Amino acid sequence: FQLVSLLLIGIAAWGIGFGLISSFRVVGVAIAVGIFLFFIALVGLIGAVKHHQVLLFFYMIILLLVFIVQFSVSCACLALNKEQQSQLLEVGWNNSNSARTDIERNLNCCGFRTFDPNETCSSDCFRSHQCQPCAPIIEEYSGMVLRFVGGIGLFFSFTEILGVWLTYRYRNQKDPRANPSAFL
Repeated sequence: FQLVSLLLIGIAAWGIGFGLISSFRVVGVAIAVGIFLFFIALVGLIGAVKHHQVLLFFYMIILLLVFIVQFSVSCACLALNKEQQSQLLEVGWNNSNSARTDIERNLNCCGFRTFDPNETCSSDCFRSHQCQPCAPIIEEYSGMVLRFVGGIGLFFSFTEILGVWLTYRYRNQKDPRANPSAFL
């Protein structure tokens, strides 16, 4: 859990450092989720070391909720067909100017479905008016990325449910440092 949280924070910082992502909302959300997961992992670690029943209970409940959200998102990523992906991409294209600018600059394309030389574009091909529309390029990558993200998310969601089960089992064990004559 701590490794995943640190990876999230690191990838977000790397993306903004190299100019791949200019949307501070996306980076902010990734860093916030990473910090949240780091603190949850810390709660689980402290609860396990001290055999603290309340911390272990909250860790188990929050881990279960994270599992439910992550499993749902992973299944949704894997279940999207090409038409749904295309609609989702078009909605994102129309609602985010910063993402549009990043995509046009990084993929060297202009416009979503058609290239209009009268519109502004931040790609290098715009000067020569030889740009391709961005939709085919994005759709090519989106299917591959959704399958990858869905598969990784599914894998980690099952490790989280294993963590819930192990936390439940450990929480119900007797503390070896406790008084042996005391009731659990």
